[in-house]
Amino acid sequence: MSEPQAIKMDLKLRYKVIEIISFWEGKLNASHLCRAFGIGRQQASKDINDYLSNIAPYNLIYDKTLKGYRPSSRFKPVFTRGDVTEYLQLLTAANQIDDPLLDVSLLDHSLQPVCIESVQTPSKTINPTILSTLILAIRKKYRVETTYVSLNNPKPESRIIEPHTLVFSGNRWHVRAYCEKNRDFRDFVLSRFRGEIELINEALISSDEDAYWHHFVRIKIIPDTRLTPAQRKVVATDYGMQRNALYLETRAALVNYVLQQFNLDPKKIEAKPEAQQLMIGNLSEVEKWLF
Repeated sequence: MSEPQAIKMDLKLRYKVIEIISFWEGKLNASHLCRAFGIGRQQASKDINDYLSNIAPYNLIYDKTLKGYRPSSRFKPVFTRGDVTEYLQLLTAANQIDDPLLDVSLLDHSLQPVCIESVQTPSKTINPTILSTLILAIRKKYRVETTYVSLNNPKPESRIIEPHTLVFSGNRWHVRAYCEKNRDFRDFVLSRFRGEIELINEALISSDEDAYWHHFVRIKIIPDTRLTPAQRKVVATDYGMQRNALYLETRAALVNYVLQQFNLDPKKIEAKPEAQQLMIGNLSEVEKWLF
């Protein structure tokens, strides 16, 4: 199912919680929405009924024994991906703010709340003025003048760029932009902008000319072939592989970032296969897009 467009953000969030809780815990009632969003039971019941009437009538079934809704055999998520990460992120967020959602989301209310702990990565320092100006430039298709530093050139340098997309690479934010100095499209790390940023005028180069952005690459991830068959089976199950392979499609400009998420560096082979675990199964097709 495709997600309906003309729905307000706050209602979409409630629909997402409806899908996440019902699918992963097997039970949903108005209390979940009341505690999660601070709304009344009447409004929560209306949200659930509206979801069933207008969005996905076959997703949930009312179960008198559970005194709530459970997912049907025809359940298909509309506002979520049906990915366990969504559920674990919900639990983590609730735990971090000491949200009572954890107390009511369990099937058996007599049980203790689920204990969740996560390793927090430090946030990169991003200037809000720079970010808001870049967003405005993307929306209006404008050029901007700014100052930028990099590891190759740590001395602040004036740049004129034409941004077209914000990119999250898994651990930091970038902006994809045409660089007038290099006469090419590049990624600029948001935490490396310095000083002032100024809108100039309309962009001179269309983002349609960003060949790496508009070309899609298929990456084949496989268990390290040096592992034993039993070990390869363990790795394949970890990553949800089919026939010992996981296929990912991404923009050519993002290939490096995808591989980084799997700790894969084509130029580096770990001495022990247990340390590496994964390999690129179609390296000859992928390596030309690496930079």
